[in-house]
Amino acid sequence: MSTGLRLELQCGWRFSCASSPNYIHRNRPLLIRSSSGGADSDGSYSTSQKNRNQNDAVLSGTTARGRRLLKIREEKRKREYDRLHNYPSWAKVLEDACKSDGELRAVLGDSIGNPELMKKKIEDRARKKGPNFNKSKTGSVVAFKVSFRDFNPVDSNIWFELYGSPTDRDVDLIGSVIQSWYVMGRLGAFNCSNLQLANQSMEHNPLYDAEKGSKVMHSSFHDISDVEFQDNWGRFWVDLGTSDFFAIDVLLNCLTVLSSEYIGIQQVVFGGRRIGDWEEGMTNPDFGYKSFKI
Repeated sequence: MSTGLRLELQCGWRFSCASSPNYIHRNRPLLIRSSSGGADSDGSYSTSQKNRNQNDAVLSGTTARGRRLLKIREEKRKREYDRLHNYPSWAKVLEDACKSDGELRAVLGDSIGNPELMKKKIEDRARKKGPNFNKSKTGSVVAFKVSFRDFNPVDSNIWFELYGSPTDRDVDLIGSVIQSWYVMGRLGAFNCSNLQLANQSMEHNPLYDAEKGSKVMHSSFHDISDVEFQDNWGRFWVDLGTSDFFAIDVLLNCLTVLSSEYIGIQQVVFGGRRIGDWEEGMTNPDFGYKSFKI
């Protein structure tokens, strides 16, 4: 092997093959240009840097998805910091109690791990129930607002805004109400052509003509979508078919009691393609998406 032959390695060591094969000496470390950031020598940026810049742009808060992701990350970071450095003992007691107390777990919902939110939910629970803490009423005393936006009964969304993001229990409760409403419509319940007892007095044993009722043209609720939630907004699509419009009154009556007794609703909107901060196609639970299968 030639004496002048040298091997240069990326680790910064330089070996020289002298006359003796065991002759090795350490030289000054080699300078290696890093490709982890900044521009290349010709002023252009590497592919990885461009991808990072694009990701930063996506998460900059310019879209609803980005804002949700930033908000979730910040809340998670704060909860982790509080848990490690300043997590209150009473919150730990509540968390342990939730393991065997289903009612307390339903009250706290998704606030577990966030002491401030846990405290707020407990205070709201106590304030709404007043002196009778065992009473089951947990809704809102304020009636919700109802509005219509080019509502098409055979092809429209029905939206509702809650006071906060629903827990899994809230999703099941709201979804069950809407599912029951749909099943009644499928069975022809919303048919104004056969309201024989609506205007009769019940004091003198009213008569019902079953044969007349069987001859009335049936009405049917055609179709409905799953109930979807993004943060505190929910929606579902409907095709009322041949059901009469008093089906909407029945739904609003149900939602009124649901709102006052169990889950507070701020407003219900019939029609409209996009309301609030709703983003089409966003079905990731990490971004606040939940659903109920009809």
